[in-house]
Amino acid sequence: MSITTLSSREFNQDTGRAKKAAAHGPVFITDRGRPAHVLLTIERYQELSGPTTNIVSLLSMPGAADIDFDPPRAGEIYREADLG
Repeated sequence: MSITTLSSREFNQDTGRAKKAAAHGPVFITDRGRPAHVLLTIERYQELSGPTTNIVSLLSMPGAADIDFDPPRAGEIYREADLG
């Protein structure tokens, strides 16, 4: 894995170069010499961010039926506005 650093100006002038470099490792994009952004391939981003879950998969997990969940009723969350 190689790390590439480009200035914002270089990135704006040659995004194709940045995308090709991202295939080999992260591309750091700097503003005034300081790292400001990182360009990654979607595959690498997904590796770093971990698996995504949704409510359906969470509810279908073994043992999910045994979890106590008693959400507050809407009337318990809201209160009347004091306009006086």
